Amino acid sequence: MSILVLGTLALDSLKTPCGERKNILGGSATHFSMAARLFTEVHLSAIIGEDFPKRNIDFLRKKDIILTSLVRGKGRSFRWQGEYKGDLNTAVTLNTELGVLTGFKPVLAGRQRGIRYVFLANIDPDIQRYLLERMCRVKLAGLDSMNYWIRNKRKSLVRLLKKIDIYLANEGEAKELSGEQNIVKAARALKKIGPAMVVIKKGEHGVLFYCDRFICSLPAYPVYTVVDPTGAGDTFAGGFMGYLARAGRISEGHIRKAIAYGVTCASFNLEGFGVSRTSRLTLTEVNRRLNELKKIVNF
Repeated sequence: MSILVLGTLALDSLKTPCGERKNILGGSATHFSMAARLFTEVHLSAIIGEDFPKRNIDFLRKKDIILTSLVRGKGRSFRWQGEYKGDLNTAVTLNTELGVLTGFKPVLAGRQRGIRYVFLANIDPDIQRYLLERMCRVKLAGLDSMNYWIRNKRKSLVRLLKKIDIYLANEGEAKELSGEQNIVKAARALKKIGPAMVVIKKGEHGVLFYCDRFICSLPAYPVYTVVDPTGAGDTFAGGFMGYLARAGRISEGHIRKAIAYGVTCASFNLEGFGVSRTSRLTLTEVNRRLNELKKIVNF
C-alpha cells in the first residue's frame, strides 16, 4: 500500500543545548516521510519557494520519496526559527514565515487520488480539507495540527475532524481543543467531535491511544542524549501510519504495533539535528530498538 502525505517542506533554523543549525531541511511532511518510507511507498504533496535548494529535492528523491505533487511557487519557502531550553519538551518559536504556503492549493496526479492511506500533516486545515475532498478511495485518513490553527481556524479544524479517522495531537493541543485538562477526558471529548481514533503525544512520557473499543498507553523509548526534538511528532506519525499502510489492516493488534513503531522511530529523530539521523535509518535498526522497547515495557 502507498501513503500520501500533505504537509510542509521547510527551511528550519534552530538552537538547542547541543548546538545551532541554520536553514536545514525540515517541515512536517519531511519528518513524516523519513519514517514512513521504511514501511511503504510515500507520495508527498507540498509547496516550496523559489529559494528552496535543489539539493534538498535531490535528497528526498534519493530517499525514494515520490515528488510528483511537489509544487514550486513564486516567493519564499516556508521557514521556521526556534529555540529549545530546559527539558527540551517545548520549542520557543522565534519566527515563522509562511511564504508560499499562503494560497497554496495541492495538485495531485490522477492515480494519486486513489491512494487509500492519507496523512494530513500540520498545515492550514483549509488546505488539508481541500486535498482530502479530492481523494476518492480513502481507507484511513490521519490528521495532525497545532495550537496556531486551533486558535486561528478552530471552526475549520473542527469541521475537518468530522471527516477523518485518526487525530494526532500533542498533550497541550488536545487539552486546548477539548477544553479538558485530564488527557483521557480530552481524548474522549476529541473522539466525540468526529474521529474514530485519537492519539495524544506526550513527548518524553510516550503516547496515549483512545477509541471506543480500547485504550492503550506506551512510554517513550529512553534516549540518553536529546539533540533536537523538532519533528519527533511527525516522525511518530510516519512510523505509525507507515506501518498501518504496510499491514493493510486496522485491527487492535495492528494499531498497538503501529504505536510501538511510531514511538521507536521518534526516538531516533531526537538523536540528530533535523533529519540527519532519520534519513540514515533502516528498518533493521528500528526493529532492533523495537525489541529493546518490548523488553523495557514487557509486552
